Amino acid sequence: MKILIRNGRVIDPASNFDETCDVALAAGRILAIGNVAPGFAPSRVIDAAGCIVAPGLVDLAVRLREPGHEHEGMLESEMAAAVAGGVTSLVCLPDTDPVLDEPGLVEMLKFRAEKLHQARVFPLGALTRNLQGEVLTEMVELTEAGCVGFSQAEVALTSTQVLQRALQYASTYGYTVWLRPQELHLGRGVAASGALATRLGLAGVPVAAETIALHTIFELMKATGAKVHVCRLSSAAGVELVRRARDEGLAVTCDVSINSLHLTDVDIGYFDSRMRLNPPLRQQRDRDALREALADGTIDALVSDHTPVDEDAKMLPFAEAEPGATGLELLLGLALKWGQESGVGLARSLAVLTSQPAGVLGAALGTLRDSAGQLVEGGIADLCVIDPQAEWVVTSDTLRSQGKHTPFSGYALPGRVRCTIAAGQIAHEGWDRA
Repeated sequence: MKILIRNGRVIDPASNFDETCDVALAAGRILAIGNVAPGFAPSRVIDAAGCIVAPGLVDLAVRLREPGHEHEGMLESEMAAAVAGGVTSLVCLPDTDPVLDEPGLVEMLKFRAEKLHQARVFPLGALTRNLQGEVLTEMVELTEAGCVGFSQAEVALTSTQVLQRALQYASTYGYTVWLRPQELHLGRGVAASGALATRLGLAGVPVAAETIALHTIFELMKATGAKVHVCRLSSAAGVELVRRARDEGLAVTCDVSINSLHLTDVDIGYFDSRMRLNPPLRQQRDRDALREALADGTIDALVSDHTPVDEDAKMLPFAEAEPGATGLELLLGLALKWGQESGVGLARSLAVLTSQPAGVLGAALGTLRDSAGQLVEGGIADLCVIDPQAEWVVTSDTLRSQGKHTPFSGYALPGRVRCTIAAGQIAHEGWDRA
């Protein structure tokens, strides 16, 4: 299919390109950015006047809920939510049922996703069998099946020795281990430790649960030379430890979720179960530190932490409710909102959703590494057309995800994705949707 996108403001943070011009697509590739050949005969012309043409977004933390949790999200619904939010590449976590610890399961998931012709799926393999923290998985075989890294998802390891062996194994082959910093015993609460949790009578999770885990991870990185991606930082103290680790030359990257970037424990209000999240929402000083760290580059990427939860599991007393929230369709709007409030500019707001998360994936993207998260002639045609002036209100009716619960319900967010193109095919159009 040949597509011509006309008159859009083309922004590519990876190359600092920002210019109003035309973009030509053909055979799933970007044929030209500006200087479109006069003889180019498109089968579809998209008028992007007043809109931004950006690389397709890259989300590093998504639960697709298949296999095993289809009552909370079907692959079709969550992939439709991805492209509706402009996401054309996503990393899915291994805590499915069964767990992604066998090559056949990974291959089946990728096969099903590819048949939908929407966002590209990059699975994380389980670090240990069945995420039980005892026996390491066959990382080489899982990588050959398509895994881009290895993770315990939300399951904290009980054994430091197992973590050391995992990092040694990963380091030998150059794999990246993705870890959510959480000390097992201190991390069993449901809200961040502090005055609010005490007043509400909720079991607290202290900042030390994150910092103790980070100290352990960084010491083992020094010993093994492994590469680690720290998932969903939540505290100011955690940010400072990441800064120090980088100053020491450790190969560490990290991300933050849209929830921790915008919300604090005060938003729990009167036991609002929509705010039941992992990691728990912390105090304002933590949120402010996370926002600053994302702006200055200490934090590499902003993620949706998309975790659709069904009605029965969410509408329970706060401490009993299942943690998680839908986020794929909110990722862009909340990034733009952060950019406006922080004054970092449009290019930086898009960078934390495109070139920087693609940089975290790095060589794991294989032949796609020169084009994922950026616009380059000859690269794969993953793009989104964004109307920056459009504003929309988050309601269950506006979400395509099967999960309708979000702490941002009722928020007015800037920016609408008018069109998403995945591998040169139009995967989503929302020109007339309110």
